[in-house]
Amino acid sequence: MDKVTMTETIIAAKLAKGLSWEKMGKDLGMSPVWLTSACLGMNSAPADKAAAISDYLGLGSEVSAALAAFPTKIWDQAVPTDPLIYRLYEIVGVYGPTLKEVIQEKFGDGIMSAIDFSMEIDKIEDPKGDRVLLTLNGKFLPYKSW
Repeated sequence: MDKVTMTETIIAAKLAKGLSWEKMGKDLGMSPVWLTSACLGMNSAPADKAAAISDYLGLGSEVSAALAAFPTKIWDQAVPTDPLIYRLYEIVGVYGPTLKEVIQEKFGDGIMSAIDFSMEIDKIEDPKGDRVLLTLNGKFLPYKSW
């Protein structure tokens, strides 16, 4: 089973069971952000986690094997047209150079890892309109000289 078919199978099972990513993550003892990413095919799951996800949703070993398979991380479009995803691109487009300057001023010449990385998504209720809090936590990787 490929990652696209795996994702479609997982989403269908999730919808049929009336589950949320938050509930699934809590029930499985996994970060809902990481779980979602793995189920959408953008991360591989260790064999034990892949089996737990598949068992939880009542899916077979083909789904478990696809969850454990290493992904190819590609995007279909240079800039997505989905409004929420596009706005994240807009944020990086507007604030990317600022983020780079501030990070490198504090840490030196290097990058923030997306491999040694975690992310949290929280809702902050506000009378003027609820707020989205994204926390990106990546290890700093300095460029080396030789």
